[in-house]
Amino acid sequence: MCRRCGVIARLCILLTLGIPGAFTAQDRSSANPGGKSQGAALFASNCAVCHGADGRGGEHAPDIATASDAQRLADRNLIEIVRNGISGTGMPGFDWLGQEKILGIVACLRTLQGKNSPVTLPGNAEHGKKLFFGKAQCYECHMAQGKGGFIASDLSYSDSNTSADRLRQVILDPVNSLPAQKKAVTVTTTDGQKYAGALRAQDNFSISIQTMDSAFHYFPKSQLASVEIGTRSLMPDDYRLRLSDSEVNDLVSYLIRIGAQSPKPDEPSSDDDDE
Repeated sequence: MCRRCGVIARLCILLTLGIPGAFTAQDRSSANPGGKSQGAALFASNCAVCHGADGRGGEHAPDIATASDAQRLADRNLIEIVRNGISGTGMPGFDWLGQEKILGIVACLRTLQGKNSPVTLPGNAEHGKKLFFGKAQCYECHMAQGKGGFIASDLSYSDSNTSADRLRQVILDPVNSLPAQKKAVTVTTTDGQKYAGALRAQDNFSISIQTMDSAFHYFPKSQLASVEIGTRSLMPDDYRLRLSDSEVNDLVSYLIRIGAQSPKPDEPSSDDDDE
């Protein structure tokens, strides 16, 4: 990516994080009310001259189809960029088009990014939120939109394009669905004490884990009899018994919705980006 394109792409991230508004995964299914052809026509007449007909960049503007900076933006952030433009760059605002046509442009861009399959919520997301912070007890380990635990991943930034089937599979069968690095680490000391938790750091001489009580434990490997990584899941494996099918669908819907609502955090940049 050239220096100018890299700067503009990063500005997209810096200037849009925290912008108010909401555009959920359910809204995305109606983001192109005039049909795909209208969204494509709007993109062609308003965006393609700078970003290229395929969105992969042109002489005057960067790639917004395959560039990770653009793909990580939440739909609501893209809407704000199209509506208001980006101050200090060549990106104008298109507020005069109106909300319906702006949604059509965003829907077309998502198609160019390979995200053209609308996400349909299989259940009730509001009920799923209550389950997350209640009966299902997900909040004890996971964070969601600033609330919850720290031992597991922050689900605020889950991929909003992850299929409902995939999320359901992880919830119901975490042992076989999660990669080893997201499973428990069990260490046994030379005096027979066992500790299980999430891996936080490891090198040739030591290992650090966080146990379910959120405490951190550091062990020199010389004091350990064994280290088992990824043999079991920290997630409960009994949700098939604890939750009904409809409740699982509600929980999945909540995860999809917050993934669509939350802007993705910026990734560390490399000097190579400016080459």
